[in-house]
Amino acid sequence: MDSTSILINIRKILRSVNLESKRIQKEYGISIPQLLTLNFLSNQPEFKATHKQVSHYLNLNSSTITGIITRLEKKGWIARLPNPLDRRVSFIALTALGQKLLKSTPKLMHEKLAQKLEETTPKKIKELENAFDLLIDFMGIQDIEASPVITVDEISSQ
Repeated sequence: MDSTSILINIRKILRSVNLESKRIQKEYGISIPQLLTLNFLSNQPEFKATHKQVSHYLNLNSSTITGIITRLEKKGWIARLPNPLDRRVSFIALTALGQKLLKSTPKLMHEKLAQKLEETTPKKIKELENAFDLLIDFMGIQDIEASPVITVDEISSQ
């Protein structure tokens, strides 16, 4: 039995993530992790969150989040706001310009996939989980941490 089709399908998934990331960057001037940060903030109370909350949501380390936040702030898509109750902590807040950008960007691949999975039967979900579990076992990558959102930064850093 030839396993080439499995390898090709894995490559298609990785390539599609990479192409989506490049397209979003080119058309909107924003990376997928930056866009995910704006999306996260748009769903938070008062459109704001702490650095730690953003880091936890994206499952990225603090220094990576600092870079994302700095770039978003320079473009005016977010603002840092002091926390009146704790001067050591500041909030990251979505600006009106950031909201405008979010309205113009398309639905991301992972959002479309999540919607399809929601519409799928529990039996099919279990079949997919089993297939991925087997593939992960074959590849010996059980111990690799990953968030539920795929970004090109994750692919290129591994």
